Amino acid sequence: MKQSIEHSAAQLEDFNKYLLWFVYACIIYSIIGFTWGAVMGGVPAFRYFVDYSAHGRLITLAHGHINLLGWVEMAIFAALYYVVPTVSRRQIYSVRLVKIHFWMHNFGLIGMVVFFLSAGLIGGLGSGENTEKVVSHLLAFVGMFGMLVLSANIIWGYNLYKTTKVGWQKPL
Repeated sequence: MKQSIEHSAAQLEDFNKYLLWFVYACIIYSIIGFTWGAVMGGVPAFRYFVDYSAHGRLITLAHGHINLLGWVEMAIFAALYYVVPTVSRRQIYSVRLVKIHFWMHNFGLIGMVVFFLSAGLIGGLGSGENTEKVVSHLLAFVGMFGMLVLSANIIWGYNLYKTTKVGWQKPL
């Protein structure tokens, strides 16, 4: 009995650590996204490149994804990871799934942003058929990393759903 109590305490400590990591990631992504937006709007040469180069819109998409999937979603994840177990009076169904969700989502998001940005820069600076081919290949990687983000979000939803149904019941 003592070992299972210690195990539960260790799991709760791990869960709280990851809950805070979602908050920290939210803060980091918001600073990156807000700075990126200020630079895009405030530096005329960069704004012109984004607005008028062949693939400049991809840089805007990278910026949008860092904001939406980074700071907004991370804040929502952290809030609901806290609220759902509290309201349902149950411990999180799987701390392991929380960890997988965190790393999979971050890896997928960073991959999406890097490949959106690369495609926007290469597509904006280059010209010709070869440039279009390179951009389309880079966008294929965006899609692959996007599938990681989608999978992570499905894991998150599943974990919260299972928490409300079969999570370890907390005493009243």
